[in-house]
Amino acid sequence: MQLLGYEALKTKGIGFSRPHIWRLMKAGEFPKPIKLGSSRNAWLESEIDAYIERKIAARDREVA
Repeated sequence: MQLLGYEALKTKGIGFSRPHIWRLMKAGEFPKPIKLGSSRNAWLESEIDAYIERKIAARDREVA
């Protein structure tokens, strides 16, 4: 199990701003983080990978 901090999300191709990520989470469209401390959050890499795969599948459905 791998945890990704905010900066590591960018290495996965997710270059959203923090406020945009929070808006997506509030809308139920982005995985929620794990609270590691009072001001430290991290996301499960497997959940981020699944999010990316869903986005790819949605794109492919639109093209078909």
